[in-house]
Amino acid sequence: MAAKDPAPSDFINYPTPKAHDIPYQAHKDAKNPALNGLLLHYLSYVFLALRFLHSFFWTNAGFGVLRTLKELDHVEARYDPTVIPTPKLADEPIASYSSVAARRVLAKATKSGFHTVADFHELYKSGKITPTDVAEALLPLIRRDVKDRSVYSTAFVDSKIALVKKAAEASTQRYNEGKPLGILDGVPFAVKDEIDIKSYKRFVGTTHDFTRGKEVETGWCIKKLEDEGCVMLGKLNMHEIGMDTTNNNPHWGTPLNPYCNSYYTGGSSGGAASAVSSGIIPFAIGSDGGGSIRIPSNYCGIFGLKPSHNRVSIAPLMQCANTTVVQGPLAANMVDLETSYRVLAQPDPSHHIKVLGIYKPWFDRADPEVKVACQSALDYFVSKLGYQVVDITLPLIHEGQLAHAMSIMSEAVTAQTDISYLTAPNKVLLKVGAQATARDFLLAQRLRNMLMEHLAHLFTTYPGLIIVTPTTPNAGWQIKSGDLTHGLMDGNTQIRNMEYIWLANFTGIPCIQFPVGYVDAKKGEGKIPIGLSGNGQWGSEDALIEFGYDGEAWLNEGLEGGRAMPGSWVDVLDKVKGFSE
Repeated sequence: MAAKDPAPSDFINYPTPKAHDIPYQAHKDAKNPALNGLLLHYLSYVFLALRFLHSFFWTNAGFGVLRTLKELDHVEARYDPTVIPTPKLADEPIASYSSVAARRVLAKATKSGFHTVADFHELYKSGKITPTDVAEALLPLIRRDVKDRSVYSTAFVDSKIALVKKAAEASTQRYNEGKPLGILDGVPFAVKDEIDIKSYKRFVGTTHDFTRGKEVETGWCIKKLEDEGCVMLGKLNMHEIGMDTTNNNPHWGTPLNPYCNSYYTGGSSGGAASAVSSGIIPFAIGSDGGGSIRIPSNYCGIFGLKPSHNRVSIAPLMQCANTTVVQGPLAANMVDLETSYRVLAQPDPSHHIKVLGIYKPWFDRADPEVKVACQSALDYFVSKLGYQVVDITLPLIHEGQLAHAMSIMSEAVTAQTDISYLTAPNKVLLKVGAQATARDFLLAQRLRNMLMEHLAHLFTTYPGLIIVTPTTPNAGWQIKSGDLTHGLMDGNTQIRNMEYIWLANFTGIPCIQFPVGYVDAKKGEGKIPIGLSGNGQWGSEDALIEFGYDGEAWLNEGLEGGRAMPGSWVDVLDKVKGFSE
């Protein structure tokens, strides 16, 4: 018998369910200048010197629109989107999720070419390879401190060689003694640079050390993975201070998309997505304040989960956007996404009710090729897996995206008292963000509350509802000449590819993304992945994980040609076998 769907009484801080039926209004996209290379570098000095330009860009981006919304007049502001499941929704012990017996596996007939955590574990148990073999084979691929660096090293910022080898040797010893800690023991992973790790500096994509030379403690959720025996390979490249979605980084280099090196990986967790998609690691830990897990997962053809706000501890993450940022996993397969998430956070039990909600005018803003790929997957869910699709509405989605952007930029501006070490694009962006007044910020939080109330209405009206959108309305982001040396500033494309992802960050709901199709690259050689996203009720990560498995079934069984592999994918386990022989 199916479990009862969690009700509002099962949560703390659940929004008052209230429908806000505001008709959809088409809008014209902002026309912001797109600049890159040396031109951007020099014009940024002009921009910083002429203060009237700061206000002009702010107004041109449309941020002043909230002042005109009469619908917000009697809505209270809400500053924190955290909604907490109560303890009576009992959680299973974390240990059960990393055991071999509790693990799901891909059917051999539908298994993708990507290796899973189970593949590492089985080879370790058999003695064919050891965690030390894997570490020794991977280190030459990811090290930045060697003369002939590999193409994969750009995804990494730093690796502490001695620490990696020590962790791998300890895991090898446990397998030799027949006492592995679990299925994750000895499995390599890596962590986005903005997360604190003991013995590592934290640059957050800049050249500035935010640890200020002091020793820091490893973040709580990373400790949980290390407690399971995972081998932390190092810190991963990210977009400077996480304030754009390309992962263009003139400081540390720009990791290229494993499917087509003429395209960006997406950001700001671009190093994580690149390392997973290229086969270096089966999963990585990133963060998401405005699509920073889901956009790169989408662009690189892998799976990503943005948990409910505060579902996974972010301590001691740099507090630049603490009302929008969460930590979560990126993985090559759903089974590894689930396993890594289970260790990061104990989930609430829920049953798998198959109701998908679509706000058609919003969904239809995606490019034709993206809509076709997403609709094909939706048709499969309905015809083969028994899903029901319902039409829903969402109020003020365009204004909501601006309110999210205003909130995250205001929090970033407050955290960045010194911007001298930033690249030109972020200097400009933060100066624009600083133009928001207290009134604008308060109006944005009123809109946050309105959206949360409307979502609560939808989730109580349709128990088990998953709101479905394309992950991004566009298929990838091409790299242009001049981008990689001095960065780029393309607000039009940035806003465009954040069309759908902001809702989960602004309202605190969880969201999963998975690939559903591919299109030919318009530049360079290769295929460009297209992703679909599911947004669930607060605390519904379990339901989203089930949805992700159904998405993987479409990818492996329903999609013509099946799951595509990246052109620059490296078969790590085959390389290790050759190394050990």
